[in-house]
Amino acid sequence: MKTIPPGSTIGILGGGQLGRMLAIAAAQLGYRCHIYAPEASGPAADVAPLWTQGAYDDVEALARFAEAVDVVTYEFENVDADPLETIAARVPIAPSLTALSIAQDRIAEKSFIEALGGRPAPWRPVRSARDLKGAIDALGAPAILKTARFGYDGKGQARIWTIDEAEAAWDEIGRQDAVLEGFVRFDQEFSVILARGGDGAAVVWDCADNRHKDGILDRSTVPAGGAIAAQQDEARVLALAVAEALEHVGVLTLEFFAGADGPVFNEMAPRVHNSGHWTIEGATTSQFENHIRAVCGLPLGSTARLAARVEMVNLIGEDAAGWPDILKDPAAHLHLYGKHEARPGRKMGHVTRLG
Repeated sequence: MKTIPPGSTIGILGGGQLGRMLAIAAAQLGYRCHIYAPEASGPAADVAPLWTQGAYDDVEALARFAEAVDVVTYEFENVDADPLETIAARVPIAPSLTALSIAQDRIAEKSFIEALGGRPAPWRPVRSARDLKGAIDALGAPAILKTARFGYDGKGQARIWTIDEAEAAWDEIGRQDAVLEGFVRFDQEFSVILARGGDGAAVVWDCADNRHKDGILDRSTVPAGGAIAAQQDEARVLALAVAEALEHVGVLTLEFFAGADGPVFNEMAPRVHNSGHWTIEGATTSQFENHIRAVCGLPLGSTARLAARVEMVNLIGEDAAGWPDILKDPAAHLHLYGKHEARPGRKMGHVTRLG
């Protein structure tokens, strides 16, 4: 992969908070960022000098965008990969569209992980009501039905507590391609976040102990103890194998359940991740900086942790209104994303505490 030198322009698909933090990291290294998103503005608009509004399937707009930048990356995986071939034909895009295609389809993702020796929760593909009945017969209830594509933060999911609830769950997710997952008993949830360069070099951050509320990440803490400490090495081996198999360039995140049967693979994201926000202040090189380094062909930075303990807490909805008290805490590092409306379940910012 050729080096994209500082002074060049990085195109970012998506203008949310992840795009915002990528643009901040890029600016520190001397790059300009150009955002492409269907919205007229967003959190990344405050820090990126260029913004193109366009649909993710508008190949003509994508072509014009590609011609205005030197490399393209993305902040989330819920973008159809096929139209992005327009970009790949004109300018480097990283992570690859192969990684994007696999990560955005739960059926493809779980099959891919199993082929590499990983252990997802018991699952079956569901493409019809008949498939769902067969899956329920095989896995039993309780179980959870998840759309195969375009689900995040608990969206696109329906829990099935008894077999009689299966049809209602199928209606709830819109009768679209899905996976049925059997419930997994676990003690903790954790993530492996790594960065891989085009030369194959890879670095891994400490695994975070992730706690969720209402399907949304509440807090991440490093170092992780308990079952995570015993299972993180095996999870890292799988994550590195995934990165190698995909010839991945950039940050890659794999989420796991730790417990008696762990590490059990949950899902992956070929991008920077909420559970890695602690790395901004808590590691020598943040996930955002190393992602920029990787997609631009620069050497990767150290992932060493900078404090004995680091905790990141998401500010959801009205939580962000507590910013005056947070700023009084000498151990707190406040990040507000510039969103104007604090809706329930909406990530408005985060706070990281060291020590």
